Amino acid sequence: MSAPVTLHLRAESKPLEHRSALTPTTAKQLADAGFNLVIEKSTQRVFSDAEFEAVGLPLVEEFSWPDAPKDQIIIGLKELPEESFPLVHEHIQFAHCYKDQGGWKDVLSRYHNGNGTLYDIEFLQDANGRRVAAFGFYAGFAGAAIGLLDWAWKLTHDTPLPAVDWYPNEDALITDVKKSIAEAVEKTGAKLPTALVIGALGRCGSGALDLFRKAGIPEENLTKWDIAETSKGGPFQEIIQSDIFINCIYLSSKIPPFVTLETLNDPNRKLTTIVDVSADTTNVNNPIPVYTVATTFTEPTVPVQVKNGPKISVCSIDHLPSLLPREASETFSAALLPSLLELPNRNSARVWKEAKDLYDHHVSRL
Repeated sequence: MSAPVTLHLRAESKPLEHRSALTPTTAKQLADAGFNLVIEKSTQRVFSDAEFEAVGLPLVEEFSWPDAPKDQIIIGLKELPEESFPLVHEHIQFAHCYKDQGGWKDVLSRYHNGNGTLYDIEFLQDANGRRVAAFGFYAGFAGAAIGLLDWAWKLTHDTPLPAVDWYPNEDALITDVKKSIAEAVEKTGAKLPTALVIGALGRCGSGALDLFRKAGIPEENLTKWDIAETSKGGPFQEIIQSDIFINCIYLSSKIPPFVTLETLNDPNRKLTTIVDVSADTTNVNNPIPVYTVATTFTEPTVPVQVKNGPKISVCSIDHLPSLLPREASETFSAALLPSLLELPNRNSARVWKEAKDLYDHHVSRL
């Protein structure tokens, strides 16, 4: 490796975001490969400062990245705080500004105005056009868990699902979900729910189905759809005849809606819980145009205003994998590692060059 690359792991500022782009394991592997690592202290990251110190990595103060030397590459996960100062560094993160999301021009202008660069993790792709690293599996896994928690809660309560908190591991989450289902079924005599998953063949859909199975939902209660089933165009009656609907698609263009307020007002509707794992809440092409509010772990669902049928709500948390931050981070960071190792040659390495070209393309749209 020629000139060493310095990666500055910034602390996440999004509330309740406990994941990390680098873990002590992957950061140590990068250091062993000749990278310089700078780790910001963090008050909310699932990995403690001591875990990074234990593998010999230097710590700097939380949120100190704006003052870091310009040649450092800043790596993080979620969007930066809404500020106006220009961004002078190269940034690796999810920026959510390439699909005309609300405020995309303001976000992208900060990089352009500071002569910085954005390498959006969502668009780092391998030679086959598949994302090199994604949280999709655990997004679907966590989304299905909240879907079941919401379904069970509705059976015995008139109030919205209360706040949910992150879990130390997968087993603890599954235990909690099973307990909620068992209590609701015992109190009401209800049958186990049915669920329809769109995007079932992808990482996200696979995660949702894995959670359903581990939570004890029988296979015959699970409907698995992908492009073949949705190609005829919605809205779909099958969705409203399921108890839970999980949307796991990757939205890249305008498609007919999967559900509408009109279909949800069917008096014979069974559907009570929608989990929009894709969370394209502000996207004008959102195929679930029945809500406008991005939900959070503090308020995990938002009600849909319907006149007929049972109460129905939407979960649209855009950082669902943070429900299981340790496992989600380890899996994601390990998948990202091979691409990070190519950063010294980022001007020619295909994955980084394509990401830079994509950034330049979207800057040209400003």
